[in-house]
Amino acid sequence: MKRTRRNHGATLKAQVALVALKGDKTLADLAEPFQVHPTQITEWKQQLLARAADVFGGTPPTPDTPDLKTHHAKIGQLALEN
Repeated sequence: MKRTRRNHGATLKAQVALVALKGDKTLADLAEPFQVHPTQITEWKQQLLARAADVFGGTPPTPDTPDLKTHHAKIGQLALEN
């Protein structure tokens, strides 16, 4: 019989990740009451650590992209040449 995939909310993920970060219990001890796999807890913990700075309004690093106005100017210039 096929098992339906569960979708966990952001609140549960954050709660589980925070408890895991405390380190009071092992992943196996946490997995049972929250009914999730220990590997899933590890993934949520890593996501929390990677995105924690975003909570305080830090701008995420973006790759250097050329200015959009520069592209539009170049397109206009090429259109006039043709």
